[in-house]
Amino acid sequence: MQCVRNLREQTVANQMEIIVIDNHSDDDSAGILRTALTGIPSVQIVESPANAGFGAGYNFAARYAKGEYLLINNPDKNLQKEGVAELIKKMKSDPTIGILAPRLLHPDGTARLSMRRYPRVIDVLARRSFLKRIFSRSLRRYLMVDADPLAEQDVDWIAGGCFLIRRDFFHALGGFDDRFFLFFEDTDLCRRCRGAGKRVLYYPAVTGTDKKRRLSGERFRDLFKKTGRIHVISAIKYFLKWGVTY
Repeated sequence: MQCVRNLREQTVANQMEIIVIDNHSDDDSAGILRTALTGIPSVQIVESPANAGFGAGYNFAARYAKGEYLLINNPDKNLQKEGVAELIKKMKSDPTIGILAPRLLHPDGTARLSMRRYPRVIDVLARRSFLKRIFSRSLRRYLMVDADPLAEQDVDWIAGGCFLIRRDFFHALGGFDDRFFLFFEDTDLCRRCRGAGKRVLYYPAVTGTDKKRRLSGERFRDLFKKTGRIHVISAIKYFLKWGVTY
Protein backbone atom coordinates (compact mmCIF):
# COMPACT_ATOMS: atom_id res chain seq x y z
CA MET A 1 0.00 0.00 0.00
CA GLN A 2 2.79 2.41 0.95
CA CYS A 3 4.51 1.76 -2.36
CA VAL A 4 1.38 2.73 -4.31
CA ARG A 5 0.93 5.84 -2.18
CA ASN A 6 4.55 6.77 -2.88
CA LEU A 7 4.07 6.35 -6.62
CA ARG A 8 0.87 8.41 -6.54
CA GLU A 9 2.89 11.21 -4.89
CA GLN A 10 5.50 11.27 -7.65
CA THR A 11 5.76 14.56 -9.54
CA VAL A 12 4.82 12.74 -12.76
CA ALA A 13 2.04 10.65 -11.19
CA ASN A 14 -0.54 11.96 -13.68
CA GLN A 15 1.56 10.48 -16.52
CA MET A 16 2.05 7.08 -14.90
CA GLU A 17 0.16 3.81 -14.91
CA ILE A 18 0.64 1.77 -11.75
CA ILE A 19 0.32 -1.97 -12.23
CA VAL A 20 0.09 -3.97 -9.02
CA ILE A 21 0.75 -7.68 -9.51
CA ASP A 22 -0.64 -10.29 -7.14
CA ASN A 23 1.58 -13.25 -7.94
CA HIS A 24 -1.04 -15.90 -7.16
CA SER A 25 -0.89 -15.40 -3.39
CA ASP A 26 -2.35 -18.18 -1.25
CA ASP A 27 -4.21 -15.81 1.07
CA ASP A 28 -6.66 -12.95 0.57
CA SER A 29 -4.00 -10.48 -0.58
CA ALA A 30 -5.71 -9.87 -3.91
CA GLY A 31 -9.00 -9.06 -2.20
CA ILE A 32 -7.32 -6.76 0.28
CA LEU A 33 -5.52 -4.97 -2.55
CA ARG A 34 -8.71 -4.50 -4.53
CA THR A 35 -10.55 -3.14 -1.51
CA ALA A 36 -7.76 -0.69 -0.73
CA LEU A 37 -6.80 0.38 -4.24
CA THR A 38 -9.94 0.22 -6.38
CA GLY A 39 -10.89 3.66 -7.57
CA ILE A 40 -7.43 5.16 -7.23
CA PRO A 41 -6.57 6.82 -10.58
CA SER A 42 -4.19 4.94 -12.90
CA VAL A 43 -3.90 1.91 -10.61
CA GLN A 44 -4.51 -1.49 -12.17
CA ILE A 45 -4.42 -4.76 -10.23
CA VAL A 46 -3.57 -7.94 -12.12
CA GLU A 47 -3.44 -11.49 -10.82
CA SER A 48 -1.11 -14.11 -12.27
CA PRO A 49 -2.64 -17.58 -12.88
CA ALA A 50 0.19 -19.25 -10.94
CA ASN A 51 3.19 -18.26 -8.84
CA ALA A 52 6.00 -19.02 -11.27
CA GLY A 53 8.43 -16.79 -9.42
CA PHE A 54 9.57 -13.20 -8.99
CA GLY A 55 10.70 -12.58 -12.56
CA ALA A 56 7.75 -14.39 -14.10
CA GLY A 57 5.41 -12.21 -12.07
CA TYR A 58 7.00 -9.04 -13.41
CA ASN A 59 6.92 -10.45 -16.93
CA PHE A 60 3.19 -11.10 -16.54
CA ALA A 61 2.52 -7.57 -15.28
CA ALA A 62 4.68 -6.01 -18.03
CA ARG A 63 2.25 -7.33 -20.65
CA TYR A 64 -0.32 -4.83 -19.38
CA ALA A 65 2.02 -1.84 -19.52
CA LYS A 66 1.54 0.71 -22.29
CA GLY A 67 4.11 3.36 -21.39
CA GLU A 68 7.53 3.99 -22.87
CA TYR A 69 9.33 3.02 -19.66
CA LEU A 70 8.98 0.33 -17.04
CA LEU A 71 9.87 0.99 -13.42
CA ILE A 72 10.51 -2.41 -11.87
CA ASN A 73 9.81 -1.65 -8.25
CA ASN A 74 9.46 -4.03 -5.30
CA PRO A 75 6.78 -3.02 -2.77
CA ASP A 76 9.37 -2.20 -0.10
CA LYS A 77 11.14 0.39 -2.27
CA ASN A 78 10.04 4.05 -2.15
CA LEU A 79 11.61 6.75 -4.31
CA GLN A 80 11.95 10.44 -3.52
CA LYS A 81 8.99 12.42 -4.93
CA GLU A 82 10.85 13.55 -8.05
CA GLY A 83 12.61 10.18 -8.39
CA VAL A 84 10.67 8.72 -11.31
CA ALA A 85 10.85 12.01 -13.24
CA GLU A 86 14.61 12.26 -12.71
CA LEU A 87 15.20 8.65 -13.76
CA ILE A 88 13.21 9.18 -16.96
CA LYS A 89 15.02 12.46 -17.66
CA LYS A 90 18.39 10.75 -17.30
CA MET A 91 17.44 7.83 -19.53
CA LYS A 92 15.97 10.13 -22.19
CA SER A 93 19.25 12.05 -22.28
CA ASP A 94 21.39 8.99 -23.00
CA PRO A 95 20.26 6.21 -25.36
CA THR A 96 23.25 4.06 -24.34
CA ILE A 97 21.63 3.40 -20.94
CA GLY A 98 19.79 0.09 -20.79
CA ILE A 99 19.08 -0.19 -17.06
CA LEU A 100 19.12 2.75 -14.67
CA ALA A 101 19.04 2.29 -10.90
CA PRO A 102 18.90 4.75 -7.99
CA ARG A 103 20.86 4.69 -4.76
CA LEU A 104 18.98 2.82 -2.02
CA LEU A 105 19.15 3.74 1.65
CA HIS A 106 17.95 1.83 4.70
CA PRO A 107 15.65 3.57 7.21
CA ASP A 108 18.64 4.12 9.53
CA GLY A 109 20.47 6.02 6.78
CA THR A 110 22.97 3.31 5.87
CA ALA A 111 23.37 2.46 2.19
CA ARG A 112 22.16 -0.71 0.52
CA LEU A 113 25.12 -2.29 -1.29
CA SER A 114 23.19 -2.53 -4.54
CA MET A 115 25.92 -2.11 -7.17
CA ARG A 116 27.78 -5.33 -7.81
CA ARG A 117 30.34 -7.06 -9.97
CA TYR A 118 29.43 -10.39 -11.53
CA PRO A 119 29.39 -13.09 -8.85
CA ARG A 120 31.87 -15.92 -8.61
CA VAL A 121 31.17 -19.15 -6.77
CA ILE A 122 33.35 -18.10 -3.87
CA ASP A 123 31.37 -14.86 -3.50
CA VAL A 124 28.09 -16.74 -3.10
CA LEU A 125 29.61 -19.18 -0.61
CA ALA A 126 31.53 -16.61 1.40
CA ARG A 127 28.59 -14.29 1.97
CA ARG A 128 26.82 -16.84 4.15
CA SER A 129 29.62 -18.74 5.88
CA PHE A 130 32.86 -18.44 7.85
CA LEU A 131 34.59 -18.11 4.48
CA LYS A 132 33.75 -14.40 4.49
CA ARG A 133 36.69 -13.90 6.86
CA ILE A 134 39.09 -15.79 4.60
CA PHE A 135 37.83 -14.30 1.35
CA SER A 136 37.03 -10.79 2.60
CA ARG A 137 38.98 -9.23 -0.26
CA SER A 138 36.94 -11.18 -2.79
CA LEU A 139 33.71 -10.11 -1.13
CA ARG A 140 34.76 -6.49 -1.15
CA ARG A 141 35.41 -6.78 -4.89
CA TYR A 142 32.02 -8.38 -5.49
CA LEU A 143 30.08 -5.89 -3.36
CA MET A 144 32.10 -2.94 -4.71
CA VAL A 145 32.73 -1.78 -1.14
CA ASP A 146 35.58 0.45 -2.26
CA ALA A 147 33.51 2.22 -4.93
CA ASP A 148 32.22 5.72 -4.23
CA PRO A 149 28.47 5.33 -3.49
CA LEU A 150 27.89 8.97 -4.42
CA ALA A 151 29.46 8.66 -7.87
CA GLU A 152 27.46 7.85 -10.99
CA GLN A 153 29.03 4.74 -12.53
CA ASP A 154 28.63 1.80 -14.87
CA VAL A 155 28.33 -1.51 -13.05
CA ASP A 156 28.01 -5.19 -13.94
CA TRP A 157 24.61 -5.49 -12.30
CA ILE A 158 22.23 -3.86 -9.88
CA ALA A 159 20.54 -5.54 -6.93
CA GLY A 160 17.62 -4.18 -5.02
CA GLY A 161 14.46 -4.50 -7.11
CA CYS A 162 14.21 -0.89 -8.25
CA PHE A 163 15.31 0.19 -11.73
CA LEU A 164 14.09 1.85 -14.90
CA ILE A 165 14.21 0.21 -18.33
CA ARG A 166 12.65 1.06 -21.68
CA ARG A 167 9.61 -1.15 -22.22
CA ASP A 168 10.55 -2.14 -25.78
CA PHE A 169 14.08 -3.04 -24.66
CA PHE A 170 12.74 -5.13 -21.77
CA HIS A 171 10.61 -7.13 -24.20
CA ALA A 172 13.47 -7.33 -26.74
CA LEU A 173 15.57 -8.98 -24.03
CA GLY A 174 12.73 -11.41 -23.35
CA GLY A 175 12.10 -9.94 -19.90
CA PHE A 176 13.33 -11.79 -16.86
CA ASP A 177 14.44 -15.37 -17.38
CA ASP A 178 11.68 -17.17 -15.50
CA ARG A 179 13.88 -20.21 -14.94
CA PHE A 180 15.04 -18.26 -11.89
CA PHE A 181 12.17 -18.58 -9.42
CA LEU A 182 13.78 -16.08 -7.05
CA PHE A 183 17.27 -14.50 -6.91
CA PHE A 184 19.80 -14.05 -9.75
CA GLU A 185 17.08 -13.00 -12.19
CA ASP A 186 18.32 -9.40 -11.83
CA THR A 187 21.95 -10.46 -12.30
CA ASP A 188 20.96 -12.36 -15.42
CA LEU A 189 18.88 -9.49 -16.87
CA CYS A 190 21.70 -6.99 -16.36
CA ARG A 191 24.15 -9.38 -17.98
CA ARG A 192 21.92 -9.72 -21.04
CA CYS A 193 21.47 -5.94 -21.10
CA ARG A 194 25.23 -5.44 -21.27
CA GLY A 195 25.52 -8.24 -23.83
CA ALA A 196 23.08 -6.30 -26.01
CA GLY A 197 25.44 -3.32 -25.96
CA LYS A 198 23.59 -1.23 -23.36
CA ARG A 199 24.86 0.13 -20.07
CA VAL A 200 23.79 -0.72 -16.54
CA LEU A 201 24.09 2.60 -14.73
CA TYR A 202 24.06 3.28 -10.99
CA TYR A 203 22.61 6.76 -10.56
CA PRO A 204 22.90 8.10 -6.99
CA ALA A 205 21.41 11.48 -7.90
CA VAL A 206 18.10 9.69 -7.28
CA THR A 207 17.56 7.93 -3.96
CA GLY A 208 15.01 5.54 -2.54
CA THR A 209 14.41 3.71 0.72
CA ASP A 210 14.72 -0.02 1.24
CA LYS A 211 14.19 -2.35 4.19
CA LYS A 212 17.37 -3.63 5.78
CA ARG A 213 16.78 -7.37 6.13
CA ARG A 214 17.71 -9.38 3.04
CA LEU A 215 15.26 -12.12 2.04
CA SER A 216 18.06 -14.55 1.19
CA GLY A 217 19.83 -13.99 4.50
CA GLU A 218 23.57 -13.85 5.10
CA ARG A 219 24.08 -16.59 7.69
CA PHE A 220 24.94 -20.22 7.07
CA ARG A 221 21.83 -21.41 8.89
CA ASP A 222 19.70 -19.40 6.44
CA LEU A 223 20.57 -22.06 3.86
CA PHE A 224 18.20 -24.39 5.66
CA LYS A 225 15.28 -22.03 5.19
CA LYS A 226 13.11 -22.21 2.07
CA THR A 227 14.42 -18.93 0.66
CA GLY A 228 18.00 -20.04 1.35
CA ARG A 229 17.50 -23.25 -0.60
CA ILE A 230 15.90 -21.33 -3.48
CA HIS A 231 18.89 -18.96 -3.48
CA VAL A 232 21.29 -21.88 -3.87
CA ILE A 233 19.22 -23.44 -6.65
CA SER A 234 19.13 -20.13 -8.52
CA ALA A 235 22.90 -19.75 -8.08
CA ILE A 236 23.43 -23.18 -9.63
CA LYS A 237 21.19 -22.25 -12.57
CA TYR A 238 23.06 -18.99 -13.00
CA PHE A 239 26.50 -20.61 -13.12
CA LEU A 240 25.26 -23.34 -15.45
CA LYS A 241 23.93 -20.65 -17.79
CA TRP A 242 26.86 -18.26 -17.72
CA GLY A 243 29.75 -20.52 -16.77
CA VAL A 244 31.38 -21.23 -13.44
CA THR A 245 33.95 -18.72 -12.25
CA TYR A 246 35.82 -19.13 -8.99
